Amino acid sequence: MPSNKLILEKKELPESIKMLSELNDKFYSAEGRYPMVYIETYGCQQNEADSERILGILTSSGYEITQDKQKSDLILVNTCAVREHAELKALSNTGNLKHLKETNPNLIIGVCGCMIQQEHRADDIKHKYPYVDFVFGTNMMHQIANIVYTARMKKGRGFFVEDYQINPGTMREDIPVVRESSYKAWVSTMYGCNNFCSYCVVPYVRGRERSRKKEMIVSEIRSLVEQGYREITLLGQNVNSYGKDLYGKAEFGSLLRDICKIEGNFWIRFMTSHPKDATEELCEIISENPKISNHFHLPMQSGSNDILKAMHRGYTREEYFRYIDLLRAKIPDICITSDFIVGFPGETEQDFELTLDALKRIKFDQVYSFVYSKRKGTPAEKMADQIPEQVKKERITRLLEIQGEISGENNKKYEGKTVSVLVEGESKTDPDMFTGRCYHNKLVHFKKPQNAQDIIGTFVDIKIEKGDAFSMKGNIIQ
Repeated sequence: MPSNKLILEKKELPESIKMLSELNDKFYSAEGRYPMVYIETYGCQQNEADSERILGILTSSGYEITQDKQKSDLILVNTCAVREHAELKALSNTGNLKHLKETNPNLIIGVCGCMIQQEHRADDIKHKYPYVDFVFGTNMMHQIANIVYTARMKKGRGFFVEDYQINPGTMREDIPVVRESSYKAWVSTMYGCNNFCSYCVVPYVRGRERSRKKEMIVSEIRSLVEQGYREITLLGQNVNSYGKDLYGKAEFGSLLRDICKIEGNFWIRFMTSHPKDATEELCEIISENPKISNHFHLPMQSGSNDILKAMHRGYTREEYFRYIDLLRAKIPDICITSDFIVGFPGETEQDFELTLDALKRIKFDQVYSFVYSKRKGTPAEKMADQIPEQVKKERITRLLEIQGEISGENNKKYEGKTVSVLVEGESKTDPDMFTGRCYHNKLVHFKKPQNAQDIIGTFVDIKIEKGDAFSMKGNIIQ
């Protein structure tokens, strides 16, 4: 904990918004403008959802959102601590903000998110980045208006760090949200994690599992559907254990059923599931409800039982295989994606070959693979037999080559078929092409139509002409 940690007065959210709004009016009205806020987000979808809520509070307090750091009066860096690369990138980009503070002394800079929850990280930022005005952890998001107000009023620097072991986090349902998209929405069902996988820092930076009340989640989604949202993604570090802390048992299946009762033209996705909590009931619910996307993301992490045990994952490869077989028996056209960690401590060549065997047996539609990196404070950090970097890079190259072939084969099976696609807009690589994701969450490209802007955020039918390892291409059916 920083020695100069400033304890904020606990006020209701509307009052803190009012205070900051009045301060902004006083500070910026003479200049005839509104203050501008820029936020940079790293990490998972939960971090993106957090940023949307932070922006909701700040825009309610008088800020306007900008994509230009040079024009900003407030810059926030929302960090990730799950992988070393994301953490180093966030720190590097925070370092690049120094010159902005030099040219604009009134600029306020804050660093927030998972990285701040790590031991000593706030002190590191205090000493190494003296131009940063404040930091705060994941559980103080709802206090952002109060934090910015205090930073503006305080002549010195204030550091705000939340210790979830003292305060497990306030579940606030009155936080306004500024959503990045007008047709796709993240909806958090729960926060935190109880699994303590030996490589993972999430339980340490986001705390124990805390579920939102079912009626609040359903109400939020109903409102989104009424506003015209077409895709709702339910978020949770272990989404299929939703409700255990509130109801004494997992209620994710019941939550899905209640959401599917909402009238409207939309589909539901969810992530991330844990194999040890995946149930036959969940398979049946997906198969029975067409509003639930036929896509299941189920991280396997390794194909070796020895490594799974060392990872503290709580299942075997055989149990994972059985659940995949169950999914495909209940939902024959299910799209299955997964996560893998390559080079976990103690991983032998035989262990890695078992991972490659799992890829070939299951034939995932796509996998997200990562080279293992140490996370401070996790059991794996101190494990013996750390794998050399060169070995890890060689192994992940082999994995990607094999999975690329499998993904290409799976996508070729869609050639000649017609799929429903939620249109996202112009392709990032080709201005003549439009892009979107289909019901199975596969990326689909098609020729930009004449009424291009009219179909963004709507469902269209695309006949697939070609499938490759990374996407599919087709033509819109008028």
